[in-house]
Amino acid sequence: MTAVTTAQKAESRPDHGRARALAAARVADENRGTDVHVLDLRGLTDVFDYFVLATGTSRRQLHAMADEIEQMMKKEMHDSHRGSEGYEEGRWIVLDYGDVVVHLFEAEAREYWDLEQLWSGCKTVPLPAAASAAGTSR
Repeated sequence: MTAVTTAQKAESRPDHGRARALAAARVADENRGTDVHVLDLRGLTDVFDYFVLATGTSRRQLHAMADEIEQMMKKEMHDSHRGSEGYEEGRWIVLDYGDVVVHLFEAEAREYWDLEQLWSGCKTVPLPAAASAAGTSR
């Protein structure tokens, strides 16, 4: 009988966090979010597994993205956020789904906080072709 490592067992299990992160990225893209990225932080921190990053052009758009992501998470993923921050101010909205954290930024706030640089050791999860092509053409 062959010994199976913990890492091999983890790789064979469905990655529900990744599925939820990609679904949130899809919704951000569908709501005209730009520069949409999913960062894989597994192995860098035990606090969460994925970040979803997206930029919006206005407070109204950021609210629309946040609201639509929350609706999708409830309907499709049977999940709801454990906490949120920044919705009232609307410059940087954070939705915490435990292992997935969604960050919706105005352009200036995203540039200032530069989470991609802060977590530069992480892997970027490829987005489905339709979402990544649409997100770069805006």
